[in-house]
Amino acid sequence: MAPIVTSIDVDRSASDVYAYATDPARFHEWQKGVVDGHLEGPPAVGTRCMTTRRIGGANRSSTSEITHVEPPATWGVRGTDGPIRATVDLRVEPLADERSRLTISVDFTGHGIGKVLVPLVVRREAEKEMPANLAALKRRLEG
Repeated sequence: MAPIVTSIDVDRSASDVYAYATDPARFHEWQKGVVDGHLEGPPAVGTRCMTTRRIGGANRSSTSEITHVEPPATWGVRGTDGPIRATVDLRVEPLADERSRLTISVDFTGHGIGKVLVPLVVRREAEKEMPANLAALKRRLEG
């Protein structure tokens, strides 16, 4: 299946949008269900990104690995554990001095029970959540 791609224009510089959108400690501010996040080292290829989400009434932790990092333009992670592993690619394009476009592409791979959950539940939820998540990010950065 094709990745889920969502974009939004934000009235902030590309460097501001990039810094905020790629900081796992701030994911809970704009991503539905995220309760905690952090990097295990400086942002570089191979650095682990730990995220905890509230799913089905319980907190579930997952590990991703940074696959590319080119501030303030692109960043990506790939899930390395759990039944549902996300691959996320983020791009920030400057539109003007204080305006930029954020595009996030997300795709999922299921392992074990995740093979059933990805097409039946996970992709549908992500398709609904992504526009709302990016709208929340925009509100936070422009507010």
